[in-house]
This record gives sequence, C-alpha cells and structure tokens, in this order.
Amino acid sequence: MKPSPASIFAFTFAVAVNAQTLPNLFPLPNGKGILETYNMHDAPISLKGAFFQSIGTNGRSCSTCHLPAQGWSVSADEIQQRFTQTRGLDPIFRTNDGSNCDHNIDTSTVDGRRKAYSLLLSRGLIRVALAVPSNAEFTVQSANNPYGCSETDTVSVYRRPLPATNLNALSTVMWDGRESSLQTGTTPITYGNYPGSLLSNLAHQAMDATTGHAQGAVPTPAQIQDIVDFETSLRTTQAFVQGVGRLDADGATGGAEAYADNPFFVGINDSFPKNFGFNPTGADFNSQIFNLFDAWKDSKQPHKASIARGQALFASKAITISGVAGINDVTGLPASFSGTCGTCHDSPNVGNHSVSAPLNIGVADLSSPLDVKYLPVFTLVNKTTNETVQTTDPGRALITGKWADIGKLKGPILRGLAARAPYFHNGSAATLEDVLDFYTGRFNVFFTDQEKTDLIAFLNAL
Repeated sequence: MKPSPASIFAFTFAVAVNAQTLPNLFPLPNGKGILETYNMHDAPISLKGAFFQSIGTNGRSCSTCHLPAQGWSVSADEIQQRFTQTRGLDPIFRTNDGSNCDHNIDTSTVDGRRKAYSLLLSRGLIRVALAVPSNAEFTVQSANNPYGCSETDTVSVYRRPLPATNLNALSTVMWDGRESSLQTGTTPITYGNYPGSLLSNLAHQAMDATTGHAQGAVPTPAQIQDIVDFETSLRTTQAFVQGVGRLDADGATGGAEAYADNPFFVGINDSFPKNFGFNPTGADFNSQIFNLFDAWKDSKQPHKASIARGQALFASKAITISGVAGINDVTGLPASFSGTCGTCHDSPNVGNHSVSAPLNIGVADLSSPLDVKYLPVFTLVNKTTNETVQTTDPGRALITGKWADIGKLKGPILRGLAARAPYFHNGSAATLEDVLDFYTGRFNVFFTDQEKTDLIAFLNAL
C-alpha cells in the first residue's frame, strides 16, 4: 500500500531521529508535486549502505550530492538551504571541487564561503578539473576564468551532478562519457557488452568519486559493489502533479512503479539511419518516444489534457537540426534536416539517447541564447590548421583529445526532471521555460504560449 502524502510529516520526523530506510515508493514533495522512487527489490530502500557512508576524508558520501527528494541529484534551491542551515559547513561545501576554485580563496567566514561556493549555490555546479590529453589535436591557448583556476594544462569546467537513479538506461556514464571511454581504462557501452560494461563503468565511477569528490582512499571491492547494487536498484519519476493528481490514474502509466518495467537495450529505437546499424533489431525509428499519457488525450480534465498534448508535441514539434556536431557532421547525414525532440531523446519512456551519441547543440557556446557569462571562456587552437574555437566547456574533447569533440556532451535521462533544477550540464537553464527559450534561440523553434504550457506540463510529469 502506498503511503499518503500526509505521512510525509511523520517520515520527516523519523529521518531527523534515526531513519534506517526509505519506504518503497515514499512520496517526496517538490515544487511541482511528488516524486517517488521504486526499489526493484520491492522492499524498503536502505539508507545505511556504502552509498550513505562517509568513506573519504572530508565528510562526504555519495548521498551528499545525490538526494532522494532531488531525484537522486541536487537542486540549487536545496543547496542554498543547506548553506543557510550550516553556514556553509555542510560536506558539500568543500574546496576540492565544490568551490569555484581551490586556490587563492578564503573560506574562513560565512561571507567568504558564500563567495567561494557561488556557482554551487546559484547553479548547483561542481568544479571538474580535467587534464588536457597529451595527444590532443589542440592546445588550450587560454582559460579566462573569473574565479581563478586559469591553468591551461588542467582545466576547470563546471557541471551539474547527474542523477544516481534510472541507471539501467544509460548508454554512457558521465556528461563527457569519461567513465565509458577507452582513454580512461573504461569500456564504451554497446549492445553486445551491456549490462556488463555498464556495471563495470559504474564501479569505476564509484571508485573515482570516492577518491576524488570524497578525497578518500580506494574503496574496498565490497563497498564498490554495494554502491553499484544500490544505484542500479532505483527507478525514480514524478508520481503526482499539483492540479492533476497521480500520474498512473485513469489509464496513464506515469510513476516509478510502471517505469520499473520499462524495456531498454542499447540501440533501442535509435534515431540514426538504419544503415548505421546502431539498433541491432533493425527496427525503424519510432518518433513517438513517450506513451505514458496516451489515455489522457481526450480527457475532460484540462491539466491532464495539457500533459497529453505536451507528450504529443515532444514527438511532433518540428525542429530544424543544423550545426549540431555529432549529427550534422556525421558521414551520410544532411547538413540540415527536420527532426523533433525525440531525434536526440530517443529511448522510449526514458528520453536519453539509446546509444552513446555525444552532441554539441550549443549549450556551452558563447553564443548560447541563455546567460553563460558566469562560466570561464576557453580558447582552443587546432595544432594542424591553427583554427581557433572559444567555448565555456570543451566537453568530450578533454577525454578524447579530438578537435571534432569540442563541446560534445550527452543528453541526460529525462525522468524526474521536476525535482532537480537547474537544467543542462552547466545549469544555464534555471527553469523548463528557459530550456524552451534555449531551443527557440538556438534552433529558431517557435512555440505558442499554449505549446509552451503543454510541453512544460508534460516534462514536469516525467
């Protein structure tokens, strides 16, 4: 039996005292309604395993940046609350990667900490320091970083923590795929090696997170296995929307329990041409990515009908795809063609790309329609052609060293979006309205006010 929203208050008190488990499908409120997590073992979710233990040296655990109520990620609003409650001393506020830079800063006062952790507070960003590959096809000529950390051999980029849930549907691990790359000793995820490659990559990521984010020694094999087992047992979605009610009512199949049965394999419904062979079944691409709310198409309840219309728009709203590295520059694909949201978010009822397909849609570009002035500007020079590019994040190029990979990053899983603002890898979209504004400015997509309302209603119901 699912707990009622009224029991949230009793659970909050229990957590404050001595919680050991999170009841399965427990309702956790957010600004749009209620989020739920389903344990694939159909049991309470333990809160005492290695995922929740501080096994480093700075007080952090995996759960420092991956919280149930924030879709197993973190929101900027929640981080701000933590800063207020702890005066900036919570373990998330550590200078190894939580601060804008790790040298020439003062964290001895509350005001100093507020300044040092300003990107974490305002955008939910963690600093990621990555060495430029020795065999890179480019040099980093300059790193104009307003916070310091302007080194050009090891560059500091700023990214949102990805959710530690729904991981079964990953086709690559981390924004830049560095935990699924031969360059880092990990394995690209393919149909033939899934799920073994995914599990080994997640184990490697757990090790890197402990030694890096938590500043610890290499965790034991048992600890790593416990973290991976825990993460892969979670399925998280929005379950209840204000003004709508439960998302699995009246024939709809929203919510985490229904999502637990969602099929996935690497290449499922891949949108690249069939001759690429990415979908091993050879099936045609189906642009109807989501079918969760088909039953609400003719609903007399306006909010449910709005969600259903938004789902249809996700599949049908025309987007002229041009200038996207990773798509338009791929051999055999046209320089410009008409697609939809589902072209890049093709995994059925998931919303990421079902194969590893790092893309540069312009989120990191200086010309982004959204404000990116808070980010550093990197000037990269091609060693062969002397061509120059400026970007706020070199993306996958910092892993592969390839000029063609500058700015490329993966698209995240869309389930549970409502709980984990801001959006995009760099937090440049504070709201889903900003996300649509980005697509309007970048791809000249015109949305009517009703279309915006419907699409946002749908995305908030995922």
